[in-house]
Amino acid sequence: MTVTTDQNDDSREQGVEFGSLAEELEEEAYPIGKEELLDTYGDEEIVLEDDTQTLREVLEPLGEDEFESADDVRQSVMTMVGDEAVGRKNYSDRGGETDSPESDEESV
Repeated sequence: MTVTTDQNDDSREQGVEFGSLAEELEEEAYPIGKEELLDTYGDEEIVLEDDTQTLREVLEPLGEDEFESADDVRQSVMTMVGDEAVGRKNYSDRGGETDSPESDEESV
């Protein structure tokens, strides 16, 4: 099955592409234990900016034992991938100057 751009955009959050896993997580019964979640979905790939990782690689180090909802799983993924999901660091397309600690010190 080919994923259209609209479906693709719907499964992307904060630089993380969940793909078909997003829908599968929504349909899962919660609460669900981490081991059961990883047994079922652990080999599913999550696409980051320039990398892919399996759900197992992302969530296995997490200390959580149970997830209460699909949102809980997604938020845990966001926490664990950190900067890996972000494109260019310190980049903003909003224009203007960005504040940095160094510029604050110079103006004092």
